[in-house]
Formats: sequence, structure tokens, C-alpha cells
Amino acid sequence: MQIKLSETARMLAVFAGVTGLFAYTSLTTPSLSDHKATNVGAKDIKLPAGFSAEIIAADLGATRHIAVSKTGDIYVKLSKLKDGKGIYILRDANKDGVIDEQKMVGDYPGTGIAIKNGYLYSSSNKGVYRYKLNEKEEIIDANNPEKIVDGLTDHGRDNAKPVALDNNGNIYVTVGSYSDNCRQQGSGKGMSPCTILDSAGGVWKFKADKLNQTFSDGVRYATGVKNAVGIDWDNKTNALYVTVHGRGKFDDFYPQYYTAKHSAELPAETLYRLKEGDDAGWPYIYYDHFQNKKILAPEYGGDGKKVSGEKVIDPLVAFPAHLGPNAMMFYSGNMFPARYKNGAFIAFHSQSAELHKGYLVAFVPFVNGKPGKWEIFADNFAGTDLVKPTGPIQHRPCGLAQGPDGSLYVTDDLNGTIFRINYKKK
Repeated sequence: MQIKLSETARMLAVFAGVTGLFAYTSLTTPSLSDHKATNVGAKDIKLPAGFSAEIIAADLGATRHIAVSKTGDIYVKLSKLKDGKGIYILRDANKDGVIDEQKMVGDYPGTGIAIKNGYLYSSSNKGVYRYKLNEKEEIIDANNPEKIVDGLTDHGRDNAKPVALDNNGNIYVTVGSYSDNCRQQGSGKGMSPCTILDSAGGVWKFKADKLNQTFSDGVRYATGVKNAVGIDWDNKTNALYVTVHGRGKFDDFYPQYYTAKHSAELPAETLYRLKEGDDAGWPYIYYDHFQNKKILAPEYGGDGKKVSGEKVIDPLVAFPAHLGPNAMMFYSGNMFPARYKNGAFIAFHSQSAELHKGYLVAFVPFVNGKPGKWEIFADNFAGTDLVKPTGPIQHRPCGLAQGPDGSLYVTDDLNGTIFRINYKKK
């Protein structure tokens, strides 16, 4: 598939919105033949029978979360500014399956992006904005977003602010912890209580339609959530779900209890269903997927065996350590086979020492609101054997979105590639 330039884009024609003018420029994405120099083309992605992948854009920058409008326009957040902007708007103007127009808006980097009730919501690392959309879900005035929330903590580490919206006018914002394990500085001892939890390490709830809210206007919806980069509201179960990055090393301060292998294979990455007031346990406990137990963290008196967290919620699903779940999305489309309906896709942008697998999209089937066993859905984004690598990692799946036709979009935060996965019954 060749990335083409439309005549409209080439001549820098003006696209008229409801108010304001939107000038789209030609997409400077390399052709697929050029992209093959990176060793991973769409045909190299390993998928179940009947599925296929295509690359619709590349070299966009640090693409993170993604939203697709009802007409197929694609909104992509960048974690680093490109040409001073942090949101891509990509369009297939002639509906031939190829992105041929682009526009960039928003002067802030970030991760979260979502479409709901006539607005595009987009987060910076400190707050949340929204853009009014017209009936085609196109931004009306890109230069004047409304500020919904400001003043969220940003210490540079795990500072992305992913968002999800429910059907009752609320927006949920992850505020990740900027400390891996809430240790006292220069010590293996944990802070007790962990004061970070007052402003981070959880999910906060704000009003989606109220302007100029500050951090103090929000409600801490759930705590003990170290860094939930994957977040989605499921309309089927009417509940909030998150995927959480686990903590790091154990053996640096506690070699009497943990080896380097333990640090490489613990703790589990986790998927939770959250309700208001829940506590997922960080930093006091972690989830061990080998023992299938909540274990007291060594900073708080644990030895790798002591069970703890009676009041702490259990994860719905536990994944191998350090896979880096960076997005989750409940599938509601009709393109894919029926078993995928109402299930959750999860994008992992790192790798597991336990599995020697990573850089993949997983699937968790849900039946009557209950999760089944997770499985690898799309693999080989890495483009190299992770057991014996022969070259650098090529792609890291990061964002997920469902197209109006039921196709699945996957962003890559390493090279800025966007994949679209389709299904056709043979």
C-alpha cells in the first residue's frame, strides 16, 4: 500500500469547518517500500486467521493514545511536541483506505484523548482540555480549547494523564506515581503512610462539562493504583477498568528475600475493575501471579511470602511483569468474530523476561462481565526474536481505538507508526 497525496492536500486547499478554517497539508509519511527498511511491515504482524494488518501512517513521532471519529478521522496524541504541536488529525479524504491529509493542533504534549458527547477531550501532563466538534466530529476551533482541569501533579516520571469518560458526565484521569515504590530517600524503607497517595498513584474523577476545575475539585475515585496508563469505561458493564504498571526492583535493597530473577519476573501487571473508594494496594502490597496472592511489599515488612491486603481489591487479570500495558479498549464493533464482542484489547509496549515476549496486543474475552484467560492477539511488532535478538526493537504498541467500521487501530510510540487491523471471513 502506497501512501499517496491527494490533489486537495497537494494544493493546500482549505477545509471549511462550522467556524474557523482548517488547512490540511500533505502527509510526509514514507511509502511502504521505504518503511520495509525497518524490517517490520504490516504483513509481518502475526494475527489469528482471517485478520490482516496494514500500515496507514508512519514516522509521526511519539504517538500515544488515539481516538477515531464516526467519519473515520483519526486524532492522535503525542508525548513529545512535533513542530510545536501535540495532536495529529489524520484524514483519508477520498476514502481509499490511505491517509492522505494531516493537520496538527494543540501546543502541549500528553497521552490521553477521547471523543464523547460532541467534544474531543485531550490531556496534557498537568490537565485536560476539550474541543467542540461539529456533527461530523471535526474540531470547530482548534486554537481555543476549553480547559477542563488544571494543576495535576507532574514530576516528570510516569506523568501521563490518560482519560476515560462515563455516561453520567464524569471524566476519569489517571495520576501516576512519580515514585516506583514510595521508599524514603536513600533507604529501602517505605514511607508510612505514603504521602504521594494524596496527589498521585490513583484515579481522580472530575466533571466532564465544568470548566477551569483544579485538582481540589476532583474526587479521588480509586487509590493504590501505581500508574494506570490503560483506562476505559465499558458501557456493557457500566464500569471503569484500568491496566496498571507494576513496581520495579526488589533485590537491590532486599537480596535476602529476592534475586535478580525475582525482580525480572515480579510483580504482575494487572487489570482492575474500579469502583469509587477502591484501593489497589500500591505501594504496600503487590500481586504475585505465580502464587496468585497479594504479597506484602518488602519496604513494609514483607519477605516475598507474607500475604497482605485484606481490604485491597483483587485484579481481574494478572499479566507477566514489566510488559507495560499502555492502553486498553473494550471492543463493541461488528467486524470481528462474535467472540471478540465486549472483550478487552490491551497494548503492551515492553517485554517480559518470563515469557521472552512483548511489544504485542493481547485480548481478554469477557462473558457476562467476567474475564476469561488472556491471549496474544497481535504479535511481532518488535521485529526481532526476543529470546535471541538480532536487531533493535522496531515498534512498541501504545494506543488503541476502534474505527467506525469495527477495525482496530494500534499506535506505536517508538517510531510513530499507525497500524489498522481488519477481519475478513474466508
